Amino acid sequence: MSPAFPHTIGYAARIAFVVELAERLHAYGTTAQRLEGALVSVSQKLGLECEPMANPTGIMLSFSDPTRPPGESDTTRVIRVPPGDNDLAKLCEADRIAEDVVAGQVGLAEGYAALRALDRPPSRLDRVEVALAFGLASASVAGLLRLPWLDIATAGLIGLLVGLVDWVSGPRPRLREAGEAISAMVAATVAIVVASFVGPLNLNTVVIAALIVLVPGMTLTNAVNELTSQHLMSGTARFAGAISTMLKLTVGTMIALTAAQILGVEPQVRALRPQPDWVEWGALFTGVLAFAVLFRAARRDYPLVMLSAVAGYLIPRLVGDSWGSTAGIFLSALLLTAAGNGYARWAKRPGALVRVPGIILMVPGSNSVRSLLTLIQQQDFAAGQQAAMAVLNILLALIAGLLFGNLLLPTRRNL
Repeated sequence: MSPAFPHTIGYAARIAFVVELAERLHAYGTTAQRLEGALVSVSQKLGLECEPMANPTGIMLSFSDPTRPPGESDTTRVIRVPPGDNDLAKLCEADRIAEDVVAGQVGLAEGYAALRALDRPPSRLDRVEVALAFGLASASVAGLLRLPWLDIATAGLIGLLVGLVDWVSGPRPRLREAGEAISAMVAATVAIVVASFVGPLNLNTVVIAALIVLVPGMTLTNAVNELTSQHLMSGTARFAGAISTMLKLTVGTMIALTAAQILGVEPQVRALRPQPDWVEWGALFTGVLAFAVLFRAARRDYPLVMLSAVAGYLIPRLVGDSWGSTAGIFLSALLLTAAGNGYARWAKRPGALVRVPGIILMVPGSNSVRSLLTLIQQQDFAAGQQAAMAVLNILLALIAGLLFGNLLLPTRRNL
């Protein structure tokens, strides 16, 4: 047992702290393999033996005291939790609290109370910032795709509406279950109205750009990453969750398109990307700023998060021109994973600050939704095969980069 935790510190109190830490790390978007590794590490430093099993909707923790006879102190905790979401600021704070507790700088009771204090609800200003970030991210993605100004403005407006839907559905469980489908209906309806009565749009592309924050690209990537790490139960569940989200987005979009067809509304569709280079670079800056807000990073971490996201966009672009887009994504994922591990070693803070925003602009979310939309619109499986293959290629390159990045520079920290 660590010298900071003699036998006088209660067994139940140590278990309560680890359980609380597990709930917090899960809620802030930690994947199964990193969550389990962090819990084992902290438990060992607290003089506990812990066997965790994590999945997207639950955590099972089995504890025992190595100083007592086998079986005498066995304790199991089963926790039902909702799927987590990325919150980098709170993740860093939970990590700092755990480090202070195991180092003996903060008492166990104080650390437990500090973890509980992280559960405070977001303020109204925080919710407004997130809703605005939805709109800014959607407009920025449309700008990165060099869509016309009307398309960019429409995507930004729809993104703001989607952010408001997310705000309203947050405290309402039934509405939250259908939130993605409702958002997709709103997005497609607004796009159809604009394309029918204002001017022609790149219709499907505008809808996907407007829904970019909701598409489960990161979830899909984490799912395959967990599967390759032999966390089969968690990876399978997370993969199924990503598929269900894509289905809800597709169903909501198709309801709006079908309703427009029944009402005789015919949107004007065009394929046009006329913007100059400066629009793309400006959209890149606003986009990474929006994702820094959406990842709920602390203000002081904005430069690091934005720089990581910019690197994740530029490396595939530069390398892809010479070696192909798949090679560019692989190299970018490899370098950013190694950089995140190096940052965790140097700064003693979670490498997720570098790794998560670094891959956000490479994940295959938009291609996944596009393949489903194409498949359902045309009722032809072959029509969606090209987009589906693009999704597979991106996933393979990303996962290979994550795996070899951890080999290139192994991390000494799980987060």
